[in-house]
Amino acid sequence: MSLPPSGPPPAPPEINLSFEDAGPPAAPPPAPPRRSLRANTIIVMLGTLGSRLSGILRQQIINLFDERLTDAFTVAVKVPNLLRELLAEGALVNSFIPVYKSLDTQGRRALAQTFSGVMIAVNLLLMALGILAAPLVVDLLLSGTSNVDREVAVYMTRLVMPFLMLISLSSVAMGLLNADEHFRESSFAPIAFNLASIAALALLPDTATWLGVGWLLGGVAQLVVQLPALHRFGLLPIPRLGGHPALGRVLRQMAPFTLTAGARQLLNVYVTSLLTNVQQFPKGTATGYANAEALFTMVNGLFVVSPVLAVFPRFSQAAADRDWALFRQLTAQTIRTTTFLAAPMSALLVALAPYAVSLMNLKVPAGPEALDKFAAGSGILTGWALALVPWALVTVLLRTFYARERTREAVTVSALGFVLEVALYRLLVPPLGLSGFGLSTTISGVLMTGALLYLYRRDVGFPGREVAGHLARVLPLAALAGAAAWLLAKVLPAPGFFVQGVLGLAVAGGAGLALYLAGALALKLPEVGAVTRRLRR
Repeated sequence: MSLPPSGPPPAPPEINLSFEDAGPPAAPPPAPPRRSLRANTIIVMLGTLGSRLSGILRQQIINLFDERLTDAFTVAVKVPNLLRELLAEGALVNSFIPVYKSLDTQGRRALAQTFSGVMIAVNLLLMALGILAAPLVVDLLLSGTSNVDREVAVYMTRLVMPFLMLISLSSVAMGLLNADEHFRESSFAPIAFNLASIAALALLPDTATWLGVGWLLGGVAQLVVQLPALHRFGLLPIPRLGGHPALGRVLRQMAPFTLTAGARQLLNVYVTSLLTNVQQFPKGTATGYANAEALFTMVNGLFVVSPVLAVFPRFSQAAADRDWALFRQLTAQTIRTTTFLAAPMSALLVALAPYAVSLMNLKVPAGPEALDKFAAGSGILTGWALALVPWALVTVLLRTFYARERTREAVTVSALGFVLEVALYRLLVPPLGLSGFGLSTTISGVLMTGALLYLYRRDVGFPGREVAGHLARVLPLAALAGAAAWLLAKVLPAPGFFVQGVLGLAVAGGAGLALYLAGALALKLPEVGAVTRRLRR
């Protein structure tokens, strides 16, 4: 599994919140006051929350389709998504925006026009190649003994290939808005994707064609909803082909992130090949994997990624000021916050994964393929839940490297981690089955954490005693909460349908969470104290 999670639409691309400008122009024009950093952070977090929740609803609607269609669709959307991170989100966030911010107003406008023109040309070429080579691409993704209908997958791959163009242009729009600190439209654009897709999937016929068309309509909505803001702020570029002095800088900035993106896509291709092997897994497994991924991505986005995004500007400021004591303090504080939130979610998901996956079923599973899909999603989510805390540590530590502009080290560790995960999948999934996915991701996360901690400690000095003491209290407490939820779930109706899922999570999950918070109060953990102080206000 690749983290940060990705199945489209993911949470909005990681936002550059450092707000560092090259300096004001000689005669700055009057401009409206900027929102505070806190307001921008709240907007981003609300957008993330809305995107995750509407994404779950979209996945619920997709699950109403026949498993033969959803398995083929899961494979088909892999094709444009293999390139979206490199050509769209990765390029914008990690290479385009820093260069764009360093230019004056005229230079920014010219670069935006050139860059959008290049993006359109490249995407048109790739779209044509993808449509023509769809059979070869699908054969590359599918196992030689596939449990997915190859012909349907090829048809749907050709149908959804224009999504790459739509998401690339949408990412250009997001990048331009984010660079000028206009977060509202870009943060809520993925919600437009989900709502448009939900409307189309709910109203249109239950066929392969309309499943693909619904996805494309979502891509159109995600782009169109941002165009009025671009026009209003004078940022709407007129694409043109040609050169620009800063374009080479953008491409050079992309190089280290290409390494990470390539390793992540290698992992995705291999996972798809494993999931579609009929000798290892039955039909419905690919859709079950997508269901588990949507749920895990939501939990990770809300309880790990959002808090880290909120504190990233402070990391950047402390690094710019070379205030390493504050930097270490922020590191310990952020790790404490994210693990305090992630640990109980990890334990509760381990205990209640079948109930969580039941949320995806708006109709009672009937037939072997529907039951296999449910079992696959439950098994994969149970294993992935173990990886939540290690990957929370990885997420925090990677941000500390980006804040110190140690990008090469961060992306090298990330790329090696993804390659290791492929190797572990190859080693563990055949003998262990579905649990091999989660175990591989957990081991990879632990080893990446170790590597990042070593590099961090060598450069800055890591607050290891404080973090270790916190984890020594939080992890056993979370395990106790998970055990209590698991025991209580034994007397509840068996999972499988949406209603049972809500009941199990509300009763057993609520009881486990209450036990965790009570224990945190008894241990006088400062994180729960901060929560209760806010509730009293």
